[in-house]
Amino acid sequence: MRTSQGGPSAAAMRGGVGGDVGASIREWRNLRRMSQMELALDAGISPRHLSFVETGRSRPSPEVLLALARRLSLPLRDRNAWLLAAGYAPRFGEQALDAAEMDQVRATLMRLLEAHDPYPGVVLDRHWNVVLANRAASGLTALLPEFLRGPPLNLFRASLHPEGFAAHTRNFGQWGSYMLGALERLTAANRDAASFELLEEIRGYPGIDALSGIAGADTPGAGLLVPCVLEIGGATLSMFTTLTTFGTPRDITLEELCVELFYPADAATEAALRGG
Repeated sequence: MRTSQGGPSAAAMRGGVGGDVGASIREWRNLRRMSQMELALDAGISPRHLSFVETGRSRPSPEVLLALARRLSLPLRDRNAWLLAAGYAPRFGEQALDAAEMDQVRATLMRLLEAHDPYPGVVLDRHWNVVLANRAASGLTALLPEFLRGPPLNLFRASLHPEGFAAHTRNFGQWGSYMLGALERLTAANRDAASFELLEEIRGYPGIDALSGIAGADTPGAGLLVPCVLEIGGATLSMFTTLTTFGTPRDITLEELCVELFYPADAATEAALRGG
């Protein structure tokens, strides 16, 4: 598997955080391109103590682990894994989106999606599986063959599989390159087996290897954004996308959710989506 310079190893991406918390701290520090001195001083500990932690000569306290995790912008899931690997109880909960405790959040997300209609909108989990969708987005999924609809419906798989949205995407070179890059970044961030397996699967699709060499928007005459241009029933829909996350999550599920909203990139698309 290819990794970016300074990124985590393939083994780390496959297995996530293991039992050696010191090695994991070193992996994340290298990923963030920080020296031991810089990280230690930022976290309020001595470089000597950090060195001992990374080599396994010293067991860090929960407070030290969380201070290092905050400075490294570690996801909540991995903060829990660090704590468990060091023999401590996890600090962050993980409620299912359909749990009673999530009723208000789920209702708020659905109001957001419904207000966005007739433009497509979805809520995605950490692997970009669709967990909520509005009417317009659900209408688009009717284009997909049954085996791509899930459950779960994965947006990367649906967008890049040759029998999925790729078959309807007029600018697949540009849009596919964006989606592949997003999946590679997500895999490096998640560092788990499911992300790695999804990336390996999608890299096996026909034509995907060629996407890595496509520049996307950095070509003469390119617009402000790379749109997704779909040909559907003789009509052309050109849309750009925004991604939104929760600002202050204390729950793993909430931290890993994102809302993707699609907007018309031109007047013709707006009229088509509005039924005009």
